[in-house]
Amino acid sequence: MTQAAEIAAPGAPAPPAPIPALAIPLLSLAAFASGVSLRVTDPLLPRLAGEFSISLGAASHVVTVYSVAYGLAQLFFGPLGDRYGKYRVVSWACAAAGLTSLVCALAPGLDVLLVGRLLTGAASAAAIPLSMAWIGDVVPYAVRQPVIARFLIGQFFGISGGVLLGGLAADMLGRRVPFAIIALVFLAVALGLTLLDRRLPAHARQTRQADGPALRRLVGEFGAVLARPWARVVLLLVYLEGGFVYGAFAFIASHLHTVFGISLSSAGFVVMLFGLGGLVFAAASRRLLRSFGEAGIALGGGILMCLALGAIAAAPRWSWALPGCGVLGLGFYMLHNTLQTHATQMAPERRGAAVATFAACFFLGQSSGVAAAGALVGSLGTPSVIGAGATGTLLVAVAFSALLACSPLAPRRH
Repeated sequence: MTQAAEIAAPGAPAPPAPIPALAIPLLSLAAFASGVSLRVTDPLLPRLAGEFSISLGAASHVVTVYSVAYGLAQLFFGPLGDRYGKYRVVSWACAAAGLTSLVCALAPGLDVLLVGRLLTGAASAAAIPLSMAWIGDVVPYAVRQPVIARFLIGQFFGISGGVLLGGLAADMLGRRVPFAIIALVFLAVALGLTLLDRRLPAHARQTRQADGPALRRLVGEFGAVLARPWARVVLLLVYLEGGFVYGAFAFIASHLHTVFGISLSSAGFVVMLFGLGGLVFAAASRRLLRSFGEAGIALGGGILMCLALGAIAAAPRWSWALPGCGVLGLGFYMLHNTLQTHATQMAPERRGAAVATFAACFFLGQSSGVAAAGALVGSLGTPSVIGAGATGTLLVAVAFSALLACSPLAPRRH
C-alpha cells in the first residue's frame, strides 16, 4: 500500500482503507505504454524519410503531432479525472490509445500515420499526469517524491523500450510492427486498470462535483491554477525543459546513424540507456533528497544533462554516447522529478487540473523543441541541435534551483 496507516487514538476516525498493492504498479505499466508510444518513432525517422521520400525534418512531424495532441489533451483530462475519478479515466484513455495505435499499425501512408499519431497522443495523454495526481491524492507530500520516482520506473522502461523497438523496426521489423505491439500493451493495461478500479477504497476513487456549464468549469479550473504565481513559474520552466531536452533527444539516434554510420537498431540500443539513468535515480532518490535537497538535485540534474548532451554532440566516436545517454537519463529525472513533485502541490484542491496543465506545458514544449530542431537540423546539422539543447537545459536547471533556494513563492516540504 502507498500510505502508511497510523494507530488511531480512542475515539479518533478510522485510518483510510489500504490501497491495493497492484494499484501503483498498474499505473506504472500505463506510463510504460505511454513512454513506448512517445519515443518509438525517434529512431524510425530516417526510415520514414526514405520510405515516404521526404526530409528528416518532415519525417519528424510524427513526433511533433503526437506531442502537440498529448499536450492539448491535458486541458480536458485534468477536469475529467476530477469529475469521474482519476484511476477510471486512465483506464478509459489506455483503451482508446490501444485502438488508435492500431490505426498507426494499419496506416497505408504518411497522412493516415500522422492522423493515427495525433489520436494516440491525445488518447494516451491521461496516463502519466492523472496517475501522478492520483498519487498526490493518496500519498503525503513529505514522502511523495520517492513514490513518484518508483511510479516513473514504468516510464523509464517505456522510453528506453520505445527507442529500442523503433530501432529494431527501422532495421528489421518494418514500421507497422511496433504500433501493433503498442496497441496490445495499451489494451492489456486498460483491462487491468478497469478490474482494479472496482477494488479501490472510496477515498482513492473520490470525485469532485462541479456546478455550471462544462466550458465555464474548464476555464475556472485552469484559471485557478494559473492565478498562483508559483504555478506559473513551474509551468514556464517545464515548457522550456521539454523544448530543450527533447528537441535534442529526438535526434540522438539519427545523429549516431548519420554521423557514425551505425545501424538504427544499434542507435536505439544506445539511446535506450537513457532509461537506465532513470532507474538509478529511482533507486537513489530518497538518499539524494536527504543529501542535496530539492534545489541541489535540480541543479545537479541540469549540469549532468548539459555535460551528457555536449559529449554526445562533440564525440569523436559513437561509443561516447553509451555513458552519455545514461548520464542524460539520470540528470533529466533529477530535474524533472523535482518539477513534477511541485506540480502535484501547485493547487492541491485542483490537483487533476494542476498536473494536467503541467503535462500540457511539458509536451507543448517538446513539440516546440522538436519542430524547431527539425527546421534547423537540415542547415545546422545534428551536433548543433544537440549542443543547443545542452545549453538550454543547464539554464533551466540553474533558474529552478535558484528559485527553490531563495524564492518566497516556493512551497516548503512539510
